[in-house]
Amino acid sequence: MAVLKKQNLFSGFLLIGIGAYFLLRQLKIPFFTDFYSWPTLLMIIGIVFLLYSYFSKDYKNLFPGTILIGLGLHFFGLRHYRFWIDHWGAYPLIIGLAFLVKFQKTKKGLLPGLLLISIALMSIFSIGKPGWYVWVNEAVRLMENFWPLILILVGGFLLYKKK
Repeated sequence: MAVLKKQNLFSGFLLIGIGAYFLLRQLKIPFFTDFYSWPTLLMIIGIVFLLYSYFSKDYKNLFPGTILIGLGLHFFGLRHYRFWIDHWGAYPLIIGLAFLVKFQKTKKGLLPGLLLISIALMSIFSIGKPGWYVWVNEAVRLMENFWPLILILVGGFLLYKKK
């Protein structure tokens, strides 16, 4: 498949997804009313990344696609379901799952995926955490306050890192 066709594939999937979202919104079908929100747009973009990856056999977009779907599902769940867990452990769980989805096709990222999922599950479900684990909650609280700065630093690193 030529590069232009791959671009058309991604654009086509994206336009279909966004168009279907707005069409359903205009039709006001009762079943879909809960989905008229920005988390749904995150999920649509994530699905487009996954479809593009599988159809083009270019698997580097599996990771961001899975993260977008996971974040969309998480934020949707927080808005609409009382039982949905609102814990920082959900984010490493989503990233860990993204590593596993990527590993399925590229055979890279198994260890970080399993490690992140283990940390997430331990932080979410463990009642009696070891004493040394307290620093994790403190680090997360610090990141919650300064997450824009973290994004700026990571972005700067990506711009200036040497290949």
